[in-house]
Amino acid sequence: MEPKPVRKIDFIDLKAQQLRIRKNLELRIAHVLDHGSYILGPEIKELEETLARYVGMKFCVTCGNGTDALLMALMGFDVKPGDAVFAPSFTFVATAEVVALAGATPVFVDIVEKTYNIDPARLEEAIVSFKRKNTGLRARGIIPVDLFGQPADYDAIASIARRHDLFVLEDAAQGFGATYRGKKTCSFGDIAATSFFPAKPLGCYGDGGAIFTNDADMDAKLRSIRVHGQGTDKYDNVRIGINGRMDSIQAAVLLAKLEIFDDELKSRERIAQRYTGLLKGTVVTPYVRPDCTSCWAQYSVLAQNRTSMLAKLKEKNVPTAIYYPKPLHLQDAFKNLGYTRGDFPVSERIADQVFSIPMHPYLDEEIQDHIVKAIRE
Repeated sequence: MEPKPVRKIDFIDLKAQQLRIRKNLELRIAHVLDHGSYILGPEIKELEETLARYVGMKFCVTCGNGTDALLMALMGFDVKPGDAVFAPSFTFVATAEVVALAGATPVFVDIVEKTYNIDPARLEEAIVSFKRKNTGLRARGIIPVDLFGQPADYDAIASIARRHDLFVLEDAAQGFGATYRGKKTCSFGDIAATSFFPAKPLGCYGDGGAIFTNDADMDAKLRSIRVHGQGTDKYDNVRIGINGRMDSIQAAVLLAKLEIFDDELKSRERIAQRYTGLLKGTVVTPYVRPDCTSCWAQYSVLAQNRTSMLAKLKEKNVPTAIYYPKPLHLQDAFKNLGYTRGDFPVSERIADQVFSIPMHPYLDEEIQDHIVKAIRE
């Protein structure tokens, strides 16, 4: 008897989610079409208040995308040429790219092998070593990343930042909805940034991002930066800014998705736990610290025979992705910084072995069993 063919497997299934919220989506988008305020319409204010409440911060400033969120945060701290900012090497390029865009210099740090997040011990070593070298650059800040959905170790990082008088910018582009010691991500450090790219656990239908702060002066500054450094009106420019606004339609989409977000997080957790139980002993499964929860932006595993495994998974129509095949210190964009292979061995080893498998709240057990069977074989 021929085996039953498996349905097409989606790496991320946005269609199933859309079916669930279609009526609410259409109502909210229709409201935008009716009032016609397509940029910074009333949905933006509603979304900002809802998001700030959700993470437990006083202020939220929405923006065009996650990269803008990081860049605007750095601009809020007046980061400029001559400054240095510490960041993990194993992350998406935007984390360090924004430092360079601000004219400053990224200083890379290795990661914790189990969580893939910036290693606090190595961070302290990097800061001390940097200051001892007396490069002429001024150490200004740290950008920890909530990689794959798990928060970095913010208590340890905050302690280091206080000792060395550095700001902390939480890069929660992959972490929105996760928790660290009972607190939601986007509530750590001096300021936090996230992304609403469609593939994120909370994503819009285009680009979008947000910044969170408890500082009223910073909030006002970010709102000015978001609109070309606007002062009293749009032709009064009091500082250099960017065009970083979010569209009202994207805010409408996010408001509809927020209504089911916590339920989707529970589904992600259930699916991740099932993966971990079924894959134990076959690949290295993700480790989540006992004082954290993950929002499972990706379900990433390690395999020494990654190349052959991915080829076999492709044969069985299982989609995969590699986040990230090359650490930032080895990217051509940063070769002027003088890093070489061997500088950050943990980042390099993880980059050589990591890959991600389908993860979304609508992954049913039949499909999940097929994916697990393909990996185990």
